[in-house]
Amino acid sequence: MSEGTASPCEAFNTWFSVDFASSAELCKRVYEVRYRVYCEEFGYEEREAFPDGQERDKYDAASLHCLITHRPTGRPAGCVRLVPANAGAGLELLPLEAHCGPSLDHAFLESLNLDRSTVCEISRLAVDGQFRRRPGESSTRYGQLGGLDVSRQEVRTFPLISVAAFLAATALTELAGRTNVFAMMEPFLPRLLERSGIRFQRAGADTDYHGIRAPYFVRTQDAVANMRPELTELYQSINTRIRSQFGQGLRAAS
Repeated sequence: MSEGTASPCEAFNTWFSVDFASSAELCKRVYEVRYRVYCEEFGYEEREAFPDGQERDKYDAASLHCLITHRPTGRPAGCVRLVPANAGAGLELLPLEAHCGPSLDHAFLESLNLDRSTVCEISRLAVDGQFRRRPGESSTRYGQLGGLDVSRQEVRTFPLISVAAFLAATALTELAGRTNVFAMMEPFLPRLLERSGIRFQRAGADTDYHGIRAPYFVRTQDAVANMRPELTELYQSINTRIRSQFGQGLRAAS
């Protein structure tokens, strides 16, 4: 299939794989991506706190993680995690509740009347700096290319990495039964996802936490139902792959 006729799903899957990080080795790669992005590139976290080059926090052990890998080089390109609400002792609050509580619209949250056992947060969505290509986007975590010897065709798929990471997390929300979804997002990502048909509801005000962000909410079924057809194809492909790995990964961890 030629470059001009390949669907986003076909193009993305040619160059990247998306995996449920069910092993210690895959989680290590996830944490290394986060260290490069959160510590080395943007200074959101102190490098000295992670002498092994792996950025982690107290939520990781209770979270589900996905890793995106560049097939030709084997280099990790991006990651994301799902943090369940009420994950255990000391983890009753989601990260956005613990760190950004004053910015939340509590009246809106109360109106949702959510069962906490169905609630999660998508967080730590990061794309490695070598897989950002757009001029001016080096100031964001999602989207300027440098250091990789890649084809022009490959480069065209790079903006899909952040979308694919969100789709991977969406697949996890279905598999884990955590379909009431929150996220703290920079302005760029909700706009990008809305162009794909996925519309989040604002759940609070802008706040300065790892840059200017705001809390958002979406139900998984609404996100999936409103995806544009070309994105639905990519989501189904990612969902199928993660679903095939999910049960096996949980059994291995038990």
